[in-house]
Amino acid sequence: MSQEIEFKHDTVLLHETVDLLEVKPDGLYVDATLGGAGHSEYLLSKLTTGHLYSFDQDQHAHDHAQIRLAKQLEAGKVTLIKDNFRNLKAALAEYGVDKIDGIVYDLGVSSPQFDDSQRGFSYKKDARLDMRMNQEQALSAYEVVNEYSFNELVRIFFRYGEDKFAKQIARKIEQARQIQPIETTLELAAIVKSALPQKALKKKGHPAKQIFQAIRIEVNDELGAAEESIEQAIDLLKIGGRISVITFHSLEDRLTKSIFKEYSTVDVPKGLPMLPKEMEAKLKLVNRKPVVASNEELEFNNRAHSAKLRVAEKQNEN
Repeated sequence: MSQEIEFKHDTVLLHETVDLLEVKPDGLYVDATLGGAGHSEYLLSKLTTGHLYSFDQDQHAHDHAQIRLAKQLEAGKVTLIKDNFRNLKAALAEYGVDKIDGIVYDLGVSSPQFDDSQRGFSYKKDARLDMRMNQEQALSAYEVVNEYSFNELVRIFFRYGEDKFAKQIARKIEQARQIQPIETTLELAAIVKSALPQKALKKKGHPAKQIFQAIRIEVNDELGAAEESIEQAIDLLKIGGRISVITFHSLEDRLTKSIFKEYSTVDVPKGLPMLPKEMEAKLKLVNRKPVVASNEELEFNNRAHSAKLRVAEKQNEN
């Protein structure tokens, strides 16, 4: 099977995310989440003498990008960086880059990772519990499910899954693993289902969806990495540079909204007729409300249903 088939991926909010960056043909840009390389490819189409640095910690993403971006790589227009985007500043510094014109984030698990049953992200396909975006790291879903204490499981199910049945589910997992280790995704999904009352099972959506999300976020420290990276990206932006962030669930969106609000808000002294330039907020919001997918995109791209895009522009270094 070819890499192209293995890495089938419909990029969400492709044009909106890149177009709102107002790309300069000679600028320096970053795709913090290479994934299927859709945003990278489109961004590169807008560059002439500019350069793109694309990050991903997943080797499969890099293998695919070598094929999809072959011409741009040969022309020296793009550099692929195999690293977690939480190391954004340090990784770019190795290439002598300390300021950029724009950056794109497409947060969460990529479609190819989710679709590859062997990666253990899906509650619908049987595989060993894994969920690692970086398959070289030690911690996987297996360790979380089988080694975390009851209280630790409750914490991540509440915090990252926002599941009101967190305690019941954690207790069922604890009981099951005392008999034998929980090895696979379908085993875990069945245990989660058995912990829920009939009334909850009738609700829309798969009963294990929120729990799998919570475990995945814990395994990859997704929220911690995103927060660190976005903070670094804001520092790296030149004045007038922009940051685009696509999120897929409420936790990611709240985090992004909160960071943008913090950097776009200033306390204006009473009686001040006009705010001096040096007192302006570091960021200004490009869109007050998040951009969502068009009806046309929703028809062919199911992943776009929960997507929200927020964009901000750097206006001050202070």
